[in-house]
Amino acid sequence: MRCVIARFPFDLTRTGVLESMKGIKPEHVSGASVIIGRRTYPVKQVGQVVTRQDRRDFSAGEVLRAMTQLGFTCRELSQTPSPTRVLSPLQNASAMLGAPAVA
Repeated sequence: MRCVIARFPFDLTRTGVLESMKGIKPEHVSGASVIIGRRTYPVKQVGQVVTRQDRRDFSAGEVLRAMTQLGFTCRELSQTPSPTRVLSPLQNASAMLGAPAVA
């Protein structure tokens, strides 16, 4: 499949990407990711290995679009809610009565 990443055309295939990523250790994922085989890789790492370009030269969206079209499972950065503070029974009762909560 022909796709454009960082203004350069690439002919990528699913088997070609699998071969390129074989033996590559996944880095820590802190953003969007691609599942290749049984491993989860950061999108920028996949783009760097497949295109042999610097990570600053392309966007994660370009690589996500290409990997999705090739049939790989892609995940965006999960927006997990921040943990809520657990109130003690006294603080909960105070809040229900409208009194300021004790910190």
